[in-house]
Amino acid sequence: MNWVMAATLICGACIMTSCKEKQVQQAQENNAEVQVADSAKKVVSTELIRTSQSWDGVELPDYFKGRPELVAVKYIFPAGQKLGWHHHVAMNYGVLVQGELTIIGLDGKTKVVHEGEAVVEMVGTIHHGENRGTKDCILYMFYLSQKDLPLAVQHPEITK
Repeated sequence: MNWVMAATLICGACIMTSCKEKQVQQAQENNAEVQVADSAKKVVSTELIRTSQSWDGVELPDYFKGRPELVAVKYIFPAGQKLGWHHHVAMNYGVLVQGELTIIGLDGKTKVVHEGEAVVEMVGTIHHGENRGTKDCILYMFYLSQKDLPLAVQHPEITK
């Protein structure tokens, strides 16, 4: 290889290295801008509910003794449908993420839960839920239970 060719290769390598360094520098600057933009975004927390009572105003029971079992369930209530009468053994609460849900106690008390609202269910009190709206309800419920306890005890004998 002659000296002209070697000089050309060396200059080309220097130019490519210089360009590559410039690209890396630009990428780092762009990344820094992205990091600055991302760091400007903050986590937002909104407390939806804090209570020691169910939606009907009754005090919640004490926790069970022993090892807890936490259960999360997604319910979808089609428009016009309802659950049968039931009661819960364990405390539970949830968030309605779509639609509107009406909860009715056997005593006639009623609670309408709107989209985005949290609700604390009755414990030991017979009730049912129904979707009186035109779109499906989607409800996420969280149970503070124990192993082998039912999430709900059904009451098919009630035809009210």
